[in-house]
Amino acid sequence: MEALYTEEERLLRNTVKDFADSELAPLSSQWDQNEEFPWASLEALKRMDLMGMTIPSEYGGAGACYAEMCIASEEIARACMTTSTTHLTHMSLSAAAIQAFGSDEQKQRFLPAMASGDRLGAFALTEPSSGSDASDMQTNAKAVSRDAYLLNGSKIFITNGHEADIMVVFTSHDRKLGSHGTTAFVVEKATKGITTRPMHGKMGIRGSGTAEIVFDGCEVPVANRLGEEGDGFRIAMSIIDSSRISLATQSVGVAQAAFEASVAYVQQRETFGRLLKDRQGLQFILADMATRLDAARLLTRRSAQLKDAGLAHNKESSMAKLYASEAAHFCVDKAVQIFGGYGYFRESLVERLYRDQRITEIYEGTSEVQRIVISRAVLREMAID
Repeated sequence: MEALYTEEERLLRNTVKDFADSELAPLSSQWDQNEEFPWASLEALKRMDLMGMTIPSEYGGAGACYAEMCIASEEIARACMTTSTTHLTHMSLSAAAIQAFGSDEQKQRFLPAMASGDRLGAFALTEPSSGSDASDMQTNAKAVSRDAYLLNGSKIFITNGHEADIMVVFTSHDRKLGSHGTTAFVVEKATKGITTRPMHGKMGIRGSGTAEIVFDGCEVPVANRLGEEGDGFRIAMSIIDSSRISLATQSVGVAQAAFEASVAYVQQRETFGRLLKDRQGLQFILADMATRLDAARLLTRRSAQLKDAGLAHNKESSMAKLYASEAAHFCVDKAVQIFGGYGYFRESLVERLYRDQRITEIYEGTSEVQRIVISRAVLREMAID
């Protein structure tokens, strides 16, 4: 992989790696054990100017491309998946939606505070009845005047939902129109009529905030609508296409952590008078882990470069997300097996990695959804007239 990085990218990786090891990794167990939101980690990300990494410089961000974002995000996820999930939701979902589809006035109003990290973002799409069917929108937006809408309904499993200052919320203004009747809004947390209910008891990424959000007569100005009425589903799908790249790189990060822990363990653990590293069966497992890890990283980098070039990347992003999340599953599973009984207890790093990884095959499109996206694209490309 070294040959594929520019000198600037290598510097970025090394800088973020050192930062993540010193500032994020020491706190990761605390966030997990206590189900504690990673405020201190976010403050550290703010000091490194990473909260607005992909936000353009004219709005106070670093103006980084997606390939650069992937390098930094991998290192953050390698050190702390809780922090990674919180960070990527803010940057590659919430801020990205405003950046891509907001008016000039909306960008000026919302992005600078998001770039600095002073205001945290959330992306409220999933509903109790919808699951993978994002077009099944029950939350209603009713125009009550020329200047305002009333929002009623609820969202569930919303990352940063309780802690965020700004939410990009997807609603239906006309259910008869299906996905064409979906409209998106930027909703500020202080708006009356919003109730957030933190959800506890997750298997992994336990410190990242997950919430149910209820809108009860929540009045949102027309000035906060993203695009026009009916643009919501297109906005959501476009942002999720790109965000799958960030989820793929998160998977690469947790896989890398499991791989590094495994390599270190086999070099110090002895059984029957021999180091584990000298046993061919374990050498083969490490070889498989390393190969899948590199393949996942390469697929992710390709999808990021396609996005940076302004080219279509729907299929490639789904391929990266699918393969990287399943490669991460393989790596964390083998890491627990290598550690044996020691890997099954909370004191072990790989036990937490095993729990943290599982969500990568579920959120922002399950592995099954990714296979649907990929197969449809393949069939279009290879259609026989």
